[in-house]
Amino acid sequence: MLKKNLLTGLIVLIPLVLTSWVIFSLAHFLDQVVVLLPHEYQPNQLFGMNIPGIGIILTVSTIFIVGVIANNFFGKKLILIYEVILDKLPFVKSIYGGIKQVSDTLFSNSSNAFSKAVLIEFPDSNNYTFAFITGETDEKIAKVLKGKYVNVYVPTTPNPTSGYTLMVPKNKIKEVDVSVDQALKYVISMGVVPPKTKIKITKKTKR
Repeated sequence: MLKKNLLTGLIVLIPLVLTSWVIFSLAHFLDQVVVLLPHEYQPNQLFGMNIPGIGIILTVSTIFIVGVIANNFFGKKLILIYEVILDKLPFVKSIYGGIKQVSDTLFSNSSNAFSKAVLIEFPDSNNYTFAFITGETDEKIAKVLKGKYVNVYVPTTPNPTSGYTLMVPKNKIKEVDVSVDQALKYVISMGVVPPKTKIKITKKTKR
């Protein structure tokens, strides 16, 4: 009975404590944004005290204002000008170009990146793991591989931000009735939390 109660307590407390810690750490990190303000405009100077959460409000407001500016005519022209300038700087060009391409792919409304969870053979043909489709393999690479391939990202457990990028033949991908969120929970929990929907492998019809 003692062991059972201890395990139940851990199961209840661990997600709650970790969630609280992540939220608190993020809020604390964003609150450090106020140090970028001129000294006389910092909260402790204006109000005589630090105001928790002011960094979050400032960050969200800044992102919103930048978005408004970037969506109008003059903002688009300004972005075009500084991108042309950055494109002429050798070292900066490589860094900015790579980051921008990734962010455009991830946050674009028309992007298919991470839109579907699938099963692939990994690390060998006797094992399967969840993977997320990130896009079509480049045509030049596909010609070398001689076939139809797609790019997939295979997350690692329990940290899904590290993983492997693979080019997998389309006929080796098994589509399943599992959302991206459910697949991520399965990976993060090391397989303890199964997908809520029953996995159904979709058989592809031959043409």
